[in-house]
Amino acid sequence: MSYPERTTSSSWAMAIVQALELEGLSGADLFADLGMDYSLLSDPDARIPQDQMTRLWQRAVSLSGNPAIGLGMGKVIRPAHFNVVGFSLLSSKTLKDSLARLVRYQRIIGEASDMALLQTPDSYVLELQIHGDSLPAPTQSHDAALAYLLAFFRWMTGDRITPQRVGFAYPAPADLSAYEALFECPLAFSRPRYSIEFSRQVMEAPLATGNETLAQLHDQFAGEYLARFEQTRVTHQARQVLCRLLPQGEPKRQAVASALRMSTRTLQRRLQDENTSFQQLLDETRRELAMQFLRQKRMTLLEIAYLLGFADPSNFFRAFKRWFGMPPGQYREQLQESQSMTEDS
Repeated sequence: MSYPERTTSSSWAMAIVQALELEGLSGADLFADLGMDYSLLSDPDARIPQDQMTRLWQRAVSLSGNPAIGLGMGKVIRPAHFNVVGFSLLSSKTLKDSLARLVRYQRIIGEASDMALLQTPDSYVLELQIHGDSLPAPTQSHDAALAYLLAFFRWMTGDRITPQRVGFAYPAPADLSAYEALFECPLAFSRPRYSIEFSRQVMEAPLATGNETLAQLHDQFAGEYLARFEQTRVTHQARQVLCRLLPQGEPKRQAVASALRMSTRTLQRRLQDENTSFQQLLDETRRELAMQFLRQKRMTLLEIAYLLGFADPSNFFRAFKRWFGMPPGQYREQLQESQSMTEDS
């Protein structure tokens, strides 16, 4: 199944380059070695393909010999690195609101990132997964995101706040000193997802930089940017329509085309230009929503099936097993076991 190439904001790429340069590498040389256009970093609206960013990290690790080089992202803090999203975060009332905005606008920073903000009785957990295109996303890109987020929060609050725990999806490295020095909290490795957890007290405390008027203004800017960004791709528009129509039953191609004010033939051609099809997009949208819904413990499997537009729940069960190789009930049990392990560690 093929989808439009994922991209990363040049602003975030600039932060990565600045962090690598603090490690003694030359950003210009790295870009030249990889055949990348270094001038894109000076254009805040430019986008860089995800696979190029993967090769950049791989090259940096190869030259430095430091697999933990991504942790250096915590040394280069600037709101503009998050593009227009950074100022929205800065004007939020609390860190909780700031994280909620980061999740909402994550695709502006990088299309490959998948974030979810979960609430427990005593804490808030940000789960993170960065997806690759033809190349798997490197561990360093995840390390960089977690390190930068913590450093950004410390910069916003003026306090050296510490997480309750940080989780990594790879085995524990032999040398943990860089991790321990940065995070100053319990570390968990070989987890299903990358995550960082903060106490409710830290997350719900008022921020000195909070300004509701500015936050709304920055939300408007971020929303307009996201709209401009997404309107260039019919895939994203069609996915939004599918999410809206699915609870009413399986959407027909004509209904989606009408919502986008185009003919079914035009919709089919535009999706084909973006290396997908209506059926593929419908299948992938259902798959992504299924993962989200199964995290909601109060939702029954029957409710999820209907919300995904399946008139017959058995069709949902068959589709889910095709997607994940197991029934939805078993998948939910694994999610709950994973969450319990995180809470107990």
